[in-house]
Amino acid sequence: MAGGGFSDDKGGKRAHLYEYKITGYFIFACVVAAMGGSLFGYDLGVSGGVTSMDDFLKEFFPKVYRRKHAHLKETDYCKYDNQILTLFTSSLYFAALVSTFGASHVTRNKGRRASILCGAVSFFLGAILNAFAMNIAMLIVGRCLLGVGIGFGNQAVPLYLSEMAPAKVRGAVNQLFQLTTCLGILIANFINYATDKIHPWGWRLSLGLATVPATVMFIGGLFLPETPNSLVEQGKLQEARQVLEKIRGTTKVDAEFADLKDASDAARAIKDPFRNLLKRKNRPQLVIAALGIPAFQQLTGMNSILFYAPVIFQSLGFGSGASLYSSAITSGALVLATFISMAFVDKFGRRAFFLEAGVEMICVLVAVAVTLALKFGEGEELPKGIGIFLVVIICIFVVAYGRSWGPLGWLVPSELFPLETRSAGQSMVVCVNMIFTALIAQCFLVSLCHLKYGIFLLFAGLIFIMTCFIFFLLPETKQVPIEEIYLLWQNHWFWKRYCTPEENERGLDSKSLPPI
Repeated sequence: MAGGGFSDDKGGKRAHLYEYKITGYFIFACVVAAMGGSLFGYDLGVSGGVTSMDDFLKEFFPKVYRRKHAHLKETDYCKYDNQILTLFTSSLYFAALVSTFGASHVTRNKGRRASILCGAVSFFLGAILNAFAMNIAMLIVGRCLLGVGIGFGNQAVPLYLSEMAPAKVRGAVNQLFQLTTCLGILIANFINYATDKIHPWGWRLSLGLATVPATVMFIGGLFLPETPNSLVEQGKLQEARQVLEKIRGTTKVDAEFADLKDASDAARAIKDPFRNLLKRKNRPQLVIAALGIPAFQQLTGMNSILFYAPVIFQSLGFGSGASLYSSAITSGALVLATFISMAFVDKFGRRAFFLEAGVEMICVLVAVAVTLALKFGEGEELPKGIGIFLVVIICIFVVAYGRSWGPLGWLVPSELFPLETRSAGQSMVVCVNMIFTALIAQCFLVSLCHLKYGIFLLFAGLIFIMTCFIFFLLPETKQVPIEEIYLLWQNHWFWKRYCTPEENERGLDSKSLPPI
């Protein structure tokens, strides 16, 4: 373990004394909490499929329907260029970014479990409203309620998983969130493929079935324990100790519990965690975790491919059924990639996955752009061989993203914040993530229309920038206890100028950690 060389004379240097077993209680809590990812995933998968269904377009977007059928089997980058149609998708993310600040208050003062329950209720109501929508206004309001649910869930679930997990398996446990997100996407694509054949209300069934993961998450959430970190933060020390012993499977939790209390004492001294996040000593967390990683996760272009996969494949000349089937294949590749990441992220580390996958994604996007530029243009039918090649190469891109920026975009930020700014920091993560998700959702189709294949070169350039960002600024966090992450900054070539031991309120040195 990374903290194995620490002496135990002061709090925050006791990692080598931590003991744990993987218990059934711990597994239950993490699996139920991770269901929050299925809300996000199901919506990502279902929204793109619904917006490509003829019955949905005829009822709400007849102009798009007519333009689509005028070029049904031809390449037309502008088939779906309609700002109201994209608002159907992006309104959810605008609502999520606003709601995350309310979620921060609930998460900090009422606990992670309370936010998970609030998210489930809001998502359920939004799904009901969308399923029975009679006009665009009802659709948008329903999407906003879904967004509030995702804002609460995405704020609380990664924190919950990181705080419940022992340091040695934290990477794999936290990625349960990404796994359920990917499974939600995959299931949504198969549901869309089936409901596309149900006329004229199949799209309503697709949207309404979002109530299922919300119901499972709410019922399971009623039986969830609160995290020991949150209970200590709320002053419930005896209950926190009991939960910690139960999830660790041992009564020998003195060292870990002492670190939690030390972190909580520092947290209670902070009256305004958002303002504290702006302090010099928290500059690495602000730049990397709150701003950089969540923004870059969306600038890979992956979510555009996910929620517009059926639309993209139709724009490239695939028929309606074939496009839904192709997007199901890509979401299946995403699930496979998540299992790869879960199996190896705690062995090879976060940086290795970020850097290797970054190079791979750049190569794939350049290949897609070159193929689109050379092989066909507007008004041309897509050759079958080229279509198969595009599906395969997009799957390669998805697998690269699914083992790197997809899961690590949530895992790494949830590891980096100290307890005193953790809730506020995670709110910033979700807010920035949703801002960029909403902007890309709103702009992607119009950009596809105007930039054509150039949109993929743009994303390739952005991935090059973010890969350099990771290489130079992110230290390795694998197997470092979550309450000791702050020690990494003190030996980092760049961040040590902001995080000297003298500036750290805990007053600890970092000699035990190797240079990063």
